[in-house]
Amino acid sequence: MSSQSSDHKPAGSIGPVVSAAHLASGAIPALSEVEFAVNMMVNAYHRWMVRCMAASGEEGLGPLDVLVLHSVNHRGRSKTLSDICLVLNIEDTHTVTYALKKLEKAGLISSGRKGKEKTAEITPSGEAACLEYRRLREALLVEPLKALGLDETELSRLAATLRLISGNYDQAARAAAAM
Repeated sequence: MSSQSSDHKPAGSIGPVVSAAHLASGAIPALSEVEFAVNMMVNAYHRWMVRCMAASGEEGLGPLDVLVLHSVNHRGRSKTLSDICLVLNIEDTHTVTYALKKLEKAGLISSGRKGKEKTAEITPSGEAACLEYRRLREALLVEPLKALGLDETELSRLAATLRLISGNYDQAARAAAAM
């Protein structure tokens, strides 16, 4: 067992990197570190998506538009609004509806019907944009990340952990809404 008390930091340590020290002072300070890291990651990821899609020739799309476009393109099958919202864990369906309209107006997706439900399908222009995005992603993001020597198994484990933790946030949100 370490002689260091959890209340004392080693000399030169700056402590947990958080955006809200009052939240990090609770039972699991590391959770505040994760929250801050996720916030930084989300903001960087959103900037990346928008700029990569613009470099792919599709300017004016926001992060949600790009996510929805890639979701519609996924596996080459038509998707319903509820499919997209479920996969992306989006509660506010109106935001996805707006993104679908914007993407259809841009000629990147087309709409159809599956029974009573409206569907979205990728168009050749939308597929070309997604393929160019993938090409740029490989060159500008994946190759430099490979140079860091990150362990892919560890990255997959991190992704699985974040998905599991997201379920706890969803449950806590339901509990908070019921208060």
